Amino acid sequence: MNFGLGNVVSKARKPVPRGIARSGPPVLSYGFRPFFLLAGIFAIAAMVGWIGALTAGWEIGGDYGMLNWHAHEMLFGYTSAALAGYMLTAIPNWTGRLPVSGLPLLGLVAVWLAGRLVMAVPGVIGLPLSMLAEACFLPLMAAIAAIEIIAGKNWKNLKILAGLSALSLVNIAFHVSVAFNGAALEASRAGVAIYVMLIAVVGGRIVPSFTRNWLAKAGSSRLPAPFGRFDVVAMVWLLVTLALWVAFPETIVTACAAVGAAFLHAVRLARWHGRRTVDEPLLLALHVGYAFIPLGMLSVALASLGWIANASALHVLTVGAIAGMTFAVMTRASLGHTARALTASPRTSVAYLALTLSAVLRPFAELIPSQYHLLLSLSGACWLIAFGLFILEFGPMLVSPRLKAG
Repeated sequence: MNFGLGNVVSKARKPVPRGIARSGPPVLSYGFRPFFLLAGIFAIAAMVGWIGALTAGWEIGGDYGMLNWHAHEMLFGYTSAALAGYMLTAIPNWTGRLPVSGLPLLGLVAVWLAGRLVMAVPGVIGLPLSMLAEACFLPLMAAIAAIEIIAGKNWKNLKILAGLSALSLVNIAFHVSVAFNGAALEASRAGVAIYVMLIAVVGGRIVPSFTRNWLAKAGSSRLPAPFGRFDVVAMVWLLVTLALWVAFPETIVTACAAVGAAFLHAVRLARWHGRRTVDEPLLLALHVGYAFIPLGMLSVALASLGWIANASALHVLTVGAIAGMTFAVMTRASLGHTARALTASPRTSVAYLALTLSAVLRPFAELIPSQYHLLLSLSGACWLIAFGLFILEFGPMLVSPRLKAG
């Protein structure tokens, strides 16, 4: 028995395919629905909790530590929900198999929610059990991805499975570091590094592909460059740079490697002709999200030389690249998979702008200490505006049935 996550096989009968849930709430019919909705809600709740902890002394995270809680929950709370929504929607397209839905999907949601609850108040069941409960979600996602990719013989996407497995291990390392050292700086950087690599891999597929389709439809003859040797070099260089940053964040070698990565990925992005997508914010947002990879690498270089704070470089990557790209993907996928037009509404465009402002403002909090709290508040407010608009715009469509054609 595989609890609905694969095909049931017996010698006496042919495989019985898992079907999309036809009964029950629409929100459980496809993985992007509950997880994108929860990602948006949790992005707001986590930011409110963090601001409350900083300004009003709210006790959040208990023995785990307020700062550790904030870093962990943004990386492995919000982002893991956004990643799960994407993976559970993309894998059926890759493998030709039907998606996880209904009760199995509800089970996944419950595991994710349990992780958020125990991390907020770990004292209820004790810190060790809270860490153990929270650490279950990503391995479960990796197991589902393995089952589907192997069953569908979709070998080229095993690298995505490798990313999920690495995230699972880094999440465990984060917990262990907090338990024994009281902090998890290396694990935090490792988590960010893996997400950045996933963005480079997945973004390298979807950004030029969507751009090519849009430009071709508009009759343009200048299309994004196809994936080639240059992209391979850029990806390998980024991987090496991120590994250096995780292990040796304050060395001249890391700084030089980061400058090279910034240049290569700026060129890679330019080859996709993002400047020609300004008329469609839904597409432009993907290019802007990817742009924070070269910006983040440049920030890493400056931080490695001691010219800016490490926290500034970290937030360029987390708020700019990770949140920016996941937000852009969530909005586009929500429209496409609910059979709506792939165009950004004015409300969505404002949300993109607000999140970009949040990413730009947040690093300056460390750069201008005298305005730290003001800049932090402005960045947080822009974050809340962006995700508040996401819930208003996309929440109703995520819980409603897919529109019928015609």
